Amino acid sequence: MKVLIAGGAGYIGSTIASACSDAGISSVILDSLVTGRREFTAGRTFYAGDIADGPLIDRIFAEHPDIDAVIHGAALIVVPDSVADPVGYYRANVAKSLEFAAHLLRNGCTRLIFSSSAAIYRASEDLSVDEDSPIDPQSPYARTKAVCEAMFSDIAASQPLRVLSLRYFNPIGADPKMRTGLQLRRPTHALGKIIQAAREGTPFLITGTGWPTRDGSGLRDYIHVWDLASAHVAALTRFDALPGPVTVINLGTGAGTTVRELLAAFNRVADQPVEAREAGPRPGDVAGAYTRIGRAERLLAWRPQYDIAEGIRHSLQWAALRDDVLSGESA
Repeated sequence: MKVLIAGGAGYIGSTIASACSDAGISSVILDSLVTGRREFTAGRTFYAGDIADGPLIDRIFAEHPDIDAVIHGAALIVVPDSVADPVGYYRANVAKSLEFAAHLLRNGCTRLIFSSSAAIYRASEDLSVDEDSPIDPQSPYARTKAVCEAMFSDIAASQPLRVLSLRYFNPIGADPKMRTGLQLRRPTHALGKIIQAAREGTPFLITGTGWPTRDGSGLRDYIHVWDLASAHVAALTRFDALPGPVTVINLGTGAGTTVRELLAAFNRVADQPVEAREAGPRPGDVAGAYTRIGRAERLLAWRPQYDIAEGIRHSLQWAALRDDVLSGESA
């Protein structure tokens, strides 16, 4: 089997490519390198370019007519940035995805796995969700994902394209073999900020402490990135058995962890504990959610294998290696 991974030079996409390789699935990588890293494409077939570039997509399929499926993980993902630049986010995430879909149809692609987000949900009172929970995105970023899902559903209703939307929760960790990890030195998500605080000897800011959670901090479903990648391998191997032209599956751990609990877990794993300081929520922040994972178990025969402590441990191992792997990166 051969798969085209759009966004395959990024944190999640490159880990998916490694999981595919370990499973005997060959990958073709397409990435604009806006946030992805060329180093993550080493040893793989790589095309530098944009998903909206029709001639490039045509060339990829002409040179690889045996591509069996496409994983679309090319997107901008920072919630506060989407609040500040909604035009840029709708252009990158929606307009270009529409062009990409047209190019895939023209080249006979019939299997599309779309990287969606748990941010599209309105959580229940206990902050849990499943695939039937109401869709109520609270940021421009989240709305771009919801719009793309609706757009792909409309396309699949009349065109020979079947779509699986995998709604991701909050990835942590790195490839356990340390081939890839989070490429940004100063990431925006909670664990990355905690690691940065540990490195710099500064307090970690808990942004938002008045949420309706058990300790007031935001609640997330922190899934190890390798478990996320393994779910994509399961999806590729079981794609043709999925029901209907459109399927949605949540990928998480089935448990919620607050930011305070994440910090406590970090301090149990790390050599130097990090202190906390409280701050207000960031633009676009929400209380959060965690998912029930029955559908992923049933349709993909998949369950997460790594716990939060292992995700933190692998994140710390990668942080120690990152600057050697990604030399010359200052961000």
